[in-house]
Amino acid sequence: MPGYTDSDQTLSLKIVVSGGFGVGKTTFVGSVSEIEPLRTEEALTAAGAGTDDLTGIAQKKATTVAMDFGRITLRRDREMLMVAHDVQLLLFGTPGQERFWFMWDSLAQGAVGAVVLADTRRLADCFAAVEYFERMHLPFLVALNQFPDAGRHAERDVRAALGVSPGVPLVWCDARDQSSARHVLITLVGHARDRALVPTP
Repeated sequence: MPGYTDSDQTLSLKIVVSGGFGVGKTTFVGSVSEIEPLRTEEALTAAGAGTDDLTGIAQKKATTVAMDFGRITLRRDREMLMVAHDVQLLLFGTPGQERFWFMWDSLAQGAVGAVVLADTRRLADCFAAVEYFERMHLPFLVALNQFPDAGRHAERDVRAALGVSPGVPLVWCDARDQSSARHVLITLVGHARDRALVPTP
């Protein structure tokens, strides 16, 4: 699997956390990061009323305008990663609003995988991220962030709505919960490893 070693013991990998506006990317990175996360948030103002759709997220007061950054170390002996090293994940959260999508290419450069966060109340908001990573041929999974008023849907229905193949992992999570976010990342690392082991046609 691509990456680089900081030492004989740790493999550093870049992971992108993406998805629609207000889906929980900043919360996800912040909940799981072992360092104080870097955030580039600005307050939502009346000037953005014509472009920022707050349907379903009326309580949102700020938005990411560049990126979020966090870091987490997964221990090979504790996480059962089936790799030779501990894995340090460098997490880069993308901005969700369309006017900031130009940042995605820079943030995805050198990444080994991506988390696409989705809100089942607004699945269409993550279509752009799914299409982007499919086009980049970057391993990704879809993590359904379980908002309190979001209904639980059958996996086959969500897959059909998103148009993702059975080869793309689909997991449920709570972006506020460290162990839940950690599980998402462990699943992604395993998926990226398995993809790396498949010979290119």
